[in-house]
Amino acid sequence: MMNLPRTRAQPRPNNRSMSLGGMDYVEPKKRSNFLGKILMAAVLTALCVLMLKQSPNFNTSSPFAHHEPGVTHVLVTGGAGYIGSHAALRLLKDSYRVTIVDNLSRGNLGAIKVLQELFPEPGRLQFIFADLGDAKKVQKIFSENAFDAVMHFAAVAYVGESTLDPLKYYHNITSNTLVILEAMAAHGVPTLIYSSTCATYGEPETMPITEETPQIPINPYGKAKKMAEDIILDFHKNSNMAVMILRYFNVIGSDPEGRLGEAPRPELREHGRISGACFDAARGIIPGLKVRGTDYKTGDGTCIRDYIDVTDLVDAHVKALEKASPGNVGIYNVGTGIGKSVKEFVEACKKATGVPIKVDYLPRRPGDYAEVYSDPTKIRLELNWTAKHTDLQDSLQIAWSWQKSHLNGYGSPLAMAV
Repeated sequence: MMNLPRTRAQPRPNNRSMSLGGMDYVEPKKRSNFLGKILMAAVLTALCVLMLKQSPNFNTSSPFAHHEPGVTHVLVTGGAGYIGSHAALRLLKDSYRVTIVDNLSRGNLGAIKVLQELFPEPGRLQFIFADLGDAKKVQKIFSENAFDAVMHFAAVAYVGESTLDPLKYYHNITSNTLVILEAMAAHGVPTLIYSSTCATYGEPETMPITEETPQIPINPYGKAKKMAEDIILDFHKNSNMAVMILRYFNVIGSDPEGRLGEAPRPELREHGRISGACFDAARGIIPGLKVRGTDYKTGDGTCIRDYIDVTDLVDAHVKALEKASPGNVGIYNVGTGIGKSVKEFVEACKKATGVPIKVDYLPRRPGDYAEVYSDPTKIRLELNWTAKHTDLQDSLQIAWSWQKSHLNGYGSPLAMAV
C-alpha cells in the first residue's frame, strides 16, 4: 500500500462569499438580506424626505426661497387686514410674488382665502401665521424666504383705543417695526415701504398739511408711528436701503370688483372707522351713529378729515415701490387734498346706503383733532400719483355693496380667525 502525502485540507468557504473568476459572489441567502437592508434604507430615506417637504420649515425648493430674475418678492405684513389685503391683491394682479405675514388679531383669514382662490398658481402667494413681536420667528421667516421688498402695514390703528391702552400701541407699532427693520438688515432686504399716518402731525396750526409740517402727535397711536419713523430714519443714515414712508389720511372704500372689503372685529366697533359705524347703523347692528364732537372750530362744528379711497391708497404704495431707489428716503402724504366734515360724511353715507341713519351727537373723543387734510403736491410731482376716487358717496356705495353681500364679514367667526 502506497502512502500518499497528506495535503492540508482546503479551507471551507465561509458563509459570506466565494470567489469565482476574480469576482465576489454573495450566497443567495446573504444576498437577499443585503438587498433587503438597502431597500429598507431607501424607503426610510424617501419617507424622511417626504416628511421634510410637507414641513413648513422645508422650503429649499420653494420659489419663495430664491430670488428670481424679473420677479419681485414682496413681504406684506398685516396682509390679512383691510388695507394690507387690498395691497396684496394689487401686487398679485401686477405679477409680484407675495408673502403675507399676519397673526390674525385684527385681520381675517377669509381675506387670505379669497386671494388664494384668485391666485392659486405655485409661487404666487403664501401665507405665514406669525406675530411680529416674536423676533426669533421673524428672523426665521426672513432666513427661509428671499424677499426683495417689505410693505409694512401690520399695526393696531384706532386713536381711541390707543388712549385707553397705550402700551399695546407702543409694542405693536414701534417695537414690531424695530423687529422688522432688524430682520431686513440682517438678511439684506433692500426696500421698505412703511405704512404711516397723518396722526404723526397732531393738530397743526395751518392747513393743508405738507410733508414739512412739524410732527407733534397728540395721541399714543400717532406717537408710536412717529417713533417708528424716527427709528427707520436713524437706521437709514448708515444704510443703503431704499425707504418710502407714506403718511395717509382716513381710508374708506373697498375693491371695486367686490372681492375684498372691511370686516373689523365686532368687539372693536366702538373704536372703528366712521364708515364701519355708518354701515353698522344702516344694517341695524347698532341703533344709530355716534358722532363725537360738535364744538370744533369748523364750519359745522364737526371734525374735518381727508378721506382717501383704499384703491387710491394701494396705488400710491405700488408707485412708491416702483420709484424706491437705494440709499434714498421718500416721505409722502397720501390724501385727496380735500377736507370733508363728519356731518358731510354722514349725509353721503345716508345717500349711499339709502337708509335714514339715526345720529347721536356726543362729547369729543380723547385724542381727536379738529381739522386735518393733506397737500398731495409732493407725491403728485415725484411719484406721478393723484387720487382718482374722490367722491365720498361713490366710494361708500362700493363699500356698502360688499357689506350687503357679506353680512357676516368673510364668513363664520372661525373663518374670520378671531
